[in-house]
Amino acid sequence: MDKTGQTYRSRRVGILLIDGFALMSYASVVEPLRAANVLAGRRLYRIVNIPASGAAATSSGGAIIPAGDSVGAGAEFDLVLIAAGGDPATYHDAHTFDWLRALARRGITLGGVSGGPVILASAGLMKGRRMTVHWEHAAALTEISPTLLVERSLYVIDRDRVTCAGGTAPMDLMHALIAEHHGPDLARRVSDWFMHTEIRLSGDPQRAGRAARYQTTDPAVLRAIEAMENHVADPLELRQLASIAGVSLRQLNRLFRNKIGHSTMRFYRRLRLEKGRSLLTNSSLRITEIALATGFANSGHFSTAFLERYGSTPSSCR
Repeated sequence: MDKTGQTYRSRRVGILLIDGFALMSYASVVEPLRAANVLAGRRLYRIVNIPASGAAATSSGGAIIPAGDSVGAGAEFDLVLIAAGGDPATYHDAHTFDWLRALARRGITLGGVSGGPVILASAGLMKGRRMTVHWEHAAALTEISPTLLVERSLYVIDRDRVTCAGGTAPMDLMHALIAEHHGPDLARRVSDWFMHTEIRLSGDPQRAGRAARYQTTDPAVLRAIEAMENHVADPLELRQLASIAGVSLRQLNRLFRNKIGHSTMRFYRRLRLEKGRSLLTNSSLRITEIALATGFANSGHFSTAFLERYGSTPSSCR
């Protein structure tokens, strides 16, 4: 409980470090979380370094990060992120893969930055999940499996998987996670701390920004849309979207009607259906799998909504 009497939960974040990882990517993950702790005046995030090779991990530039825990440890995590560089497609450590699969079975959210998503894919943990990766490693993913749902985005959050390109892109991802966990005000303060004032959204820069696509610069609307795109498979409630946007439920609906032309949740449903249509034409997933990947309870619910929106069934669209 903090000084205001509000309760909070410290999140335990494990960073699995594969030798040769990029120090920039690593710092872009841990520094925003550290700053969030400092600015909040309490330990919101507990960061645990986990070198895959033993007592310490060595970055591509020779920096050495000592271990805070080990691969195979039974400690509970809220999130485990893999940081990897070099040629991650050549990494095949059975012990590490088994541990990651065990974490997945326990429902722990897994992710990767830079080359880390390649390792998740190699371990068989990205089936049916949207993902991204640093452009340098994109070709390696197609060799692992041509059915992977790879997007050219800065980062992708799909249910219990979080993937992110390298460099400074993790700073944008951390901004989104901190905003979701603790509100946009703290996230903005963290970004200001690092003079990272031009926050990029998940789809940047591979496509036009949300402001251009939806023809609005309203920050509350854009924050809500970003949250929707990060929660396609596990749709958020209106109250959660309003909290992330930093406005009341009534105000958020009013903004969406004025700026977008639809209520908040109607727009959200259309966004999920658009993602479903993209998966129908660009993946080999079964319709049932696509329904679940876009937040519908079953294929029948998805098909009914799809027919209402597009005037054709999912199977005929495919």
